[in-house]
Amino acid sequence: MTGFLVTAVILILVALLGFKIGPAYMEYYTIKKQIKLVADEVTVVDRRTIENAYDRRAAIENITAISPKDLEISKDGDKIVISVDYSVKVPLFGNLSACMDFSASSDK
Repeated sequence: MTGFLVTAVILILVALLGFKIGPAYMEYYTIKKQIKLVADEVTVVDRRTIENAYDRRAAIENITAISPKDLEISKDGDKIVISVDYSVKVPLFGNLSACMDFSASSDK
């Protein structure tokens, strides 16, 4: 009986942790997908054009972790490379938080 309770408590804690940090990872994968689509869509390396294209997509996907100003834009040969590094701090419970660092790029 005690083993079952300990196992149940551990599974509940793991599930709660997943529910807390899961949205940050889902937003990361959405950001990664959107910057790849913007890099493929835009043909001119113009910061304003790229920021506007990203901003439109971010509004549709409800991306709030980064803004268009956070994008790092470069050119690699004939390809446009968009990358971003950012951190997300998620409060877990009490004074305990999870800090996650993400790095997304259109060339990976």
